[in-house]
Amino acid sequence: MDSFKAEIKTIGVNPYVLLPAIVLKEIFKQAGKDKGPIPVKGKINDHNFIQTLVKYSGKWRLYLNTPMRKGANADVGDSVKVEIVFDADERKISMHPKLENALKKDKKARMAFELLSPSRQKEIIRYINFLKTKESIDRNIKKAIQFLSGKERFVGRERPSY
Repeated sequence: MDSFKAEIKTIGVNPYVLLPAIVLKEIFKQAGKDKGPIPVKGKINDHNFIQTLVKYSGKWRLYLNTPMRKGANADVGDSVKVEIVFDADERKISMHPKLENALKKDKKARMAFELLSPSRQKEIIRYINFLKTKESIDRNIKKAIQFLSGKERFVGRERPSY
C-alpha cells in the first residue's frame, strides 16, 4: 500500500486530495488501466475507506466524503496521511426489493431503466438504498417509476426522453 501526505482541498464544494505521480503510476499498474473511474481502498489518518479515484478537470482526485473526513478527524485545509491501493473487489450494489418489484410491475419504467447508463442506474439504486424510513422509500420509488415513465423529475433530473 502506497502512502503519502496531502492537503485536503476543494473544487466547488467537493473536498479531495491529489495523489503524487508515483502513487498514481502504481495504482494504474495495479488496476491495469489509467482511464475511467478506478476503485481504491486504504486509510486516511488510520481511518479505513473505500472510494473511487476519478479524473476531473485534468487531475486525478481522491474525493473525501463526510464520513471519510469525520473518521479521519480532518477537514479542508488539513494535512492528512493517506494510504491507498487499487481495490480489486467487485463493487456490486443490490437493488432494493421494493424497487425491483415496482420495475417488474411497470414494463415501460423497467425498459427505461434498462436503457439508462450503468452509472445512472447505480445512482437511482443507491438513492433508494440509502433512504431510512418505509415512507420515504415508498414515496421515492413511486417518484422513480414516474421519472422512468417520463412523467416527472427525480433526484434533480429532468424526465428522460425516449
